[in-house]
Amino acid sequence: MNSSIKKEERTVATLIHLSVFSMFLVPLGNFIFPLILWLTKKESEFVDHHGRQALNFQISLFLYSVLLVGIALAIIIFTGFSLSGDELFFITPEHFPFREFSQALPFILIIGSFVLLSLGLFILSIFAVISASLNASEEKFYNYPLSINFLGASKNNYSSNHHQSKNEQFNNPQNQRL
Repeated sequence: MNSSIKKEERTVATLIHLSVFSMFLVPLGNFIFPLILWLTKKESEFVDHHGRQALNFQISLFLYSVLLVGIALAIIIFTGFSLSGDELFFITPEHFPFREFSQALPFILIIGSFVLLSLGLFILSIFAVISASLNASEEKFYNYPLSINFLGASKNNYSSNHHQSKNEQFNNPQNQRL
């Protein structure tokens, strides 16, 4: 544990991650509340890192969801046109009936696949947010999985302390062994 991290910073970093769940109460709450909390204590390296990570992950999840819905709609429309032949594409019982199960199977598989992918993305987001909250409360830095780095690295990049050249490692008395 890093003793230089104050309890207030740990609390704010944990709240940044947990405030993502406000999306269930307020539209776009998963962006608004973490952003507000992050901007209040942005000068702290620990809070800055967790704020950037939380917002990057939420933006990434939004883009993945939009991409998933767009691909699903494109495939459904393409499959609908290929099944309807020369007629215009209508989804009504008169114009687009499924007389056999084999005709409906492509739609069932497509919709089922994208429902499973969406469910997997949702479960990943719940798990990752809880994991990030626990790490923040334990004074640990956390990087979300599948997160695109939109906001960039923090000013005081914490990983720079962990990556030393071989000469720096050799000259550091803590790393020298006899």
